[in-house]
Amino acid sequence: MKRSIFFLCLVAGTAFGQQAKKTWTLRELIDYAIANNLAVKRSNYTVRTGEINLLQSKMAMLPNLNASGNYGINWGRTIDPTTNIFTENEVRNSNLSATSSLLLWNGFRLFYSMKQNDTELDAANEDLIKARNDVILNVITLYLNVVFNKELNTVAQLQVKSTQEQLDRTRKLAEAGSVPVGDVLNLEAQLATNEVNVVQQENALNLSLLQLKQALQLPASTPMDVELPQVDIGNETTITKSAEEIYEVATMAMPEIKAAELRKRSSLYAFRSVKGNLYPRISINGNYNTVYSDQRQQFIPDGGTVPATIGFVQGTGDLVVRNTPTGTFFVPSIGDQFRDNRGRSVGLNVQIPLFNGLQARSAVQRAAISRDLADISAIEVQNQLRQTVETAYNNAIAALKTYNSTEKQVKARDEAFRMTKQRYNLGAVNFVDYQVAENNLYQAQSDLLRAKYEFIFRKKVLDFYQGLPLGF
Repeated sequence: MKRSIFFLCLVAGTAFGQQAKKTWTLRELIDYAIANNLAVKRSNYTVRTGEINLLQSKMAMLPNLNASGNYGINWGRTIDPTTNIFTENEVRNSNLSATSSLLLWNGFRLFYSMKQNDTELDAANEDLIKARNDVILNVITLYLNVVFNKELNTVAQLQVKSTQEQLDRTRKLAEAGSVPVGDVLNLEAQLATNEVNVVQQENALNLSLLQLKQALQLPASTPMDVELPQVDIGNETTITKSAEEIYEVATMAMPEIKAAELRKRSSLYAFRSVKGNLYPRISINGNYNTVYSDQRQQFIPDGGTVPATIGFVQGTGDLVVRNTPTGTFFVPSIGDQFRDNRGRSVGLNVQIPLFNGLQARSAVQRAAISRDLADISAIEVQNQLRQTVETAYNNAIAALKTYNSTEKQVKARDEAFRMTKQRYNLGAVNFVDYQVAENNLYQAQSDLLRAKYEFIFRKKVLDFYQGLPLGF
């Protein structure tokens, strides 16, 4: 029973491992890498920040509006806010206010600031494209490295198979006395060497897979395999454009060139924006306020009058009396007081910068330097792109020549090995000649694979700088 359970668990675990091992296409690798790459995520946040800055600079051109209010209790000697006279009673009061201002002109500082943020957002989007392109190039490089090692591993296994078949044949011939036993021993040694080559190629393949997983930020324990591309290199053994033509196309296609040009324009807008601080600032301001106090008294007459002394006649001392209306006092409601105590104001404000410790002038000079540095940076990016394209072009030409030469070499080595194998089977050559011919063929096949994928990669790099698709 225990053995049955163990067997079932083993089978289930093996089946799960086989199901979990995903075979990735190049498109899937690129999409996954772009979605999880930290540099791409950082560039996305930079774009988001640029969007926020642009929106804020647009809103800065609109009027601002702020409101405030408070409620307080005062006791002891204080000033009644509705009468502005001193009182020693407890006073409960409240006030509301709202202010607004609109900048009419300040040397177009806000306008150029908005244009600068708009341009910086475009540059950030180009940086995001470049970050994605860098990820794509890196993934393609690692992917081709995996494919190359897989094919080398296949060649090494075929060599083991070929040597094993030759060993089996030689054993039979040795048993029949047709060949010496030493040939069997030599083939066994050759087979062991070939098996070591298989192990080395498997290690190289596992290392290339590990590097690909790391680029995708996957754990090393993640089962992975890649789909072999269908590459017909015979249709791509020509490079039709010169390095100068490819560079001219790249200057219009590469996002780093566009980003550098956009930052040149952004630095110009920044310079014009800072110059606005040298000009007068004209703005219009508005204010609204109202107050309430529980000490405010309002009189309501009832129609009656009472005599009241208001003074004395000088000299005679006679009283001076007048009729004073009678009535009641009450505290108006909050709504009535807020309505009756309303105050409004509108004003035009002009600020003329005369002297501020050279802050504005120094800021303009620094902005001018930043503008010139942006021009230098754009030239540096162009020069770097030119050097990169020229290097990639020379590498592609060299890879093409190497591929053509190794292709001829493989054909020659294959024919030489075929003839040597026939002669060895007939006993016309010794084992050393056979082994040399076989090793030469294996080395030529390995060189051809290396040259093949080197040229494919170099050709894809040239396609990349021309803005062409990078798929297979």
